[in-house]
Amino acid sequence: MTAAACGPVDGTVEVVDPGVPGERPARCVAVVGASEKVFAGHFPGFAIFPGVCVVEYVQRGALATMPEREPGGRWVLAAVESSRFLSPVYPGDELTSEYVWSRKDGGWRCRASAATGRGPAAQIRLRFENRDAPGAAAGAGAGAGAGAGAGERSERNRGADAG
Repeated sequence: MTAAACGPVDGTVEVVDPGVPGERPARCVAVVGASEKVFAGHFPGFAIFPGVCVVEYVQRGALATMPEREPGGRWVLAAVESSRFLSPVYPGDELTSEYVWSRKDGGWRCRASAATGRGPAAQIRLRFENRDAPGAAAGAGAGAGAGAGAGERSERNRGADAG
């Protein structure tokens, strides 16, 4: 299975292992192609994959490995609760990510780690909500990215993304 969508990255994420919550993490892999459009300006002559693009790949993998989705649900990224970037990601790197899922307050949370062949690259915590669940507020806690099924961002958060 692969996951791809519009956003700051061109590549796809492949699910290597869907994992089993409480037993083993889900695993995904993505190759950071040298042709990624973000490399043109980040940085000419010394290309480094931006952190927001690492978050996008991790978010796509999270959506592809989310356990126990209710039929008809519209799961969206509600928050990037934390992100820590540990080392750079370069063109041609294979970005491997692992996801540990937990259920909380009717939503899903995942702790994700991303690594390249050189070692750990990032640690990211994401929170997802079902926007079609009873009592779900339309547009509340909107997503930070435009990944596979990430949903719409609220008007309140659109300005925070600029700049």
